[in-house]
Amino acid sequence: MKFDLQAKDLSSKARAGVVTTDHGAIQTPIFMPVGTAGTVKAVHQRELKEDIDAQIILGNTYHLYLRPGIDTLERAGGLHKFIGWDRPILTDSGGYQVYSLSNVRKIKEEGVTFNSHIDGSRHLFTPEYAMDIQRSIGADIIMAFDECTPYPCDYRYAADSVEMTHRWLKRCCAHFDRTEPKYGFSQTLFPIVQGSVYKDLRIKSAEFIASMEREGNAIGGLSVGEPAEEMYAMTEIVCDILPEDRPRYLMGVGTPVNILENIALGVDMFDCVMPTRNARNGMLFTKQGIINIRNKKWENDFSAIEEDSDLLVDRMHTKAYLRHLIHSKEMLGAQIATLHNLHFYLWLVTEARNRILAGTFYEWKNKMVQILGSKL
Repeated sequence: MKFDLQAKDLSSKARAGVVTTDHGAIQTPIFMPVGTAGTVKAVHQRELKEDIDAQIILGNTYHLYLRPGIDTLERAGGLHKFIGWDRPILTDSGGYQVYSLSNVRKIKEEGVTFNSHIDGSRHLFTPEYAMDIQRSIGADIIMAFDECTPYPCDYRYAADSVEMTHRWLKRCCAHFDRTEPKYGFSQTLFPIVQGSVYKDLRIKSAEFIASMEREGNAIGGLSVGEPAEEMYAMTEIVCDILPEDRPRYLMGVGTPVNILENIALGVDMFDCVMPTRNARNGMLFTKQGIINIRNKKWENDFSAIEEDSDLLVDRMHTKAYLRHLIHSKEMLGAQIATLHNLHFYLWLVTEARNRILAGTFYEWKNKMVQILGSKL
């Protein structure tokens, strides 16, 4: 993998670049739709390519490990072939899912033992095994195994967790470097900066991650309940330390406003379940603000879902029809709303990129954050 930095905004720390993988190029800033179990919910791969133009999607190590299982994925020739996707894929290491299973997991120096949410069976993830699993899944970009601390989190716990995440990272890198990819294309390992919302821990972690000199770096442990101002403060500290010539990936973020503000701080890559999950509940993100399509005010609104969109379903279906589908729990409602939200998120990062290249990002960003957080 390589990263070419193409432009920097003069009024902020925003950047535009290109990440090149064996499965294609990714223009940054980029939003990556989340395909937890080998599918972006309610969207077909053809739509992801032709309607949304997703340049990269995510898979989840924890979920794919449990089902369909590593044996099936290896027999299929890896996740790309299994799901019929020929563009880049990123997998997280399972660390966040282990964090969310706080009642059924135990963290030790060796790794993390946890009970499957499917059948209760007991499993152990070590840093080495997390690398092996992601080798078998076959993602282009794989994540180091880390601990994502909760918010709030006391300082001592956060400090101990950072140290263990760093020890685990050394094991991840050593194991990754002595193993080979399985399907004839290269894979890249991203370390993850942790440290909760403590400035000194974030600095320490960012400096350690930068010293590992991997091809890209991630920022984890944010968007877990902390105020947005704390997220931005930690992101700015970390981005100022991580090397400029490597892509920076802020994990699990976020709202359209979060994405624009973090682009301005120097982040290149984002993922979040929000556009897909919220779509299934009737929340639409638009260029004019946020729509709760379940509200009665849209019952007889026969205007297009979004008039100036270049997404066909946005223009051919009305707000009233989409409201009817969502209230009726029709699958088509979830499909249309998900297509809309993902298209909007990809439009947002593409427009941000264009503005960075044109030198007009900062003013545009400041105007858009006032609009995108408002409810219609």
